[in-house]
Amino acid sequence: MLTLPVLPAQAANFTPPAGCKLEVTVQNRGCSVSQHYRCSADTAGDQWVTYFTPEGPTFQSRIDRETRWMESTDLRTGLTDVLEDQAQDHASFSTLLDSGQDDFDFWTRSNSGERLHHVGHDELTGETVQVDGVTLEVTRFELTTYSESGQVLIQRRGQQFISRAQGRFYGGVETSEDWTGAVQQTNDSPVTFSFPGHPGFGSTTPEYDCDLQMVGGQGAGALWQLVKEART
Repeated sequence: MLTLPVLPAQAANFTPPAGCKLEVTVQNRGCSVSQHYRCSADTAGDQWVTYFTPEGPTFQSRIDRETRWMESTDLRTGLTDVLEDQAQDHASFSTLLDSGQDDFDFWTRSNSGERLHHVGHDELTGETVQVDGVTLEVTRFELTTYSESGQVLIQRRGQQFISRAQGRFYGGVETSEDWTGAVQQTNDSPVTFSFPGHPGFGSTTPEYDCDLQMVGGQGAGALWQLVKEART
């Protein structure tokens, strides 16, 4: 597993681990910037993302060519979730592209020993948008995360974006509710894409919505963030 050290918040540029190549830097709503990269030692089709806020790197995840949540790490706490091999219905990017909808039903296990059960679906709305010159398709999704005993922990619904060319999801506008009843409404939509040689490539300083006070439920804490960031 590749885990990046927690860098100082003032760090100006992202350098991926040895053997890895940064592909694109994305400035997002909600005061975050994400670094998307691939590593030669990984299985073909795997890709990583590391998110930065003004406080520095916060979350890191790896997906495979089907956008399955292979692993996700809260870089502040060290809490990591990994995908269990067996699933009722693994997430499938190719199914979503071919049929317009993908249902999923799978489990993850954390390094604290906790098992989580994730059930939901993604669907294409048929809408295509251009964001900073990049073609994205709009999706709708619903996701419920349960504890091993069957308790509902987090319910999420909203819209995201996909890039067929890049083989990944990007965040959007969503509402989530945790087991305490606390509700969060967030917008993590991409605003700008910086590719190699372009201004902003590798920048770790978020640029959008950082003057807005983020409010919402705190009951889910790191768990909520892991579930939220894993897919994108």
